[in-house]
Amino acid sequence: MARACVGIGANLGDAAAEVRAAIGALAALPGSRLLGASSLYRTAPVGYGPQPDFINAAALLETTLSPHALQAELQAIECSRGRVRTFKNAPRTLDLDLLLYGDRIIGDAQLEVPHPRLHERAFALAPLVELDPDAVIPGRGPAREWLARCTDQPIARVE
Repeated sequence: MARACVGIGANLGDAAAEVRAAIGALAALPGSRLLGASSLYRTAPVGYGPQPDFINAAALLETTLSPHALQAELQAIECSRGRVRTFKNAPRTLDLDLLLYGDRIIGDAQLEVPHPRLHERAFALAPLVELDPDAVIPGRGPAREWLARCTDQPIARVE
């Protein structure tokens, strides 16, 4: 079994409901067990704008799925919730990112783990550190130290 952290975000429709539904879907993944889910956070969009604020969270899983199989399951959940990939940083009904998979570093055409911008994004780091205060980003160090550097990115816990 491997521990994996999944970042969750949405900013179209009832974003909070979409994030909660995604957490439920993650709990039902084959060969996996949901260890916990973070609070929900409101954050400003990064990249393309203007667009609605995001609701973000993270989930911690224990899984027998390989990193690539888990990524495929995450994309299937996104599709089942109406995700359409139009362009980079577009508004979305649901976004599921494999942030961490144990202490693995993966970089191929289909998958990058840790997520390549995890260490730069408060919206991913805050929920991760809430779930696992001692989380380490392989190749970069403690997640809480990276979060402390993101002071220019407002983030508010909403529930």
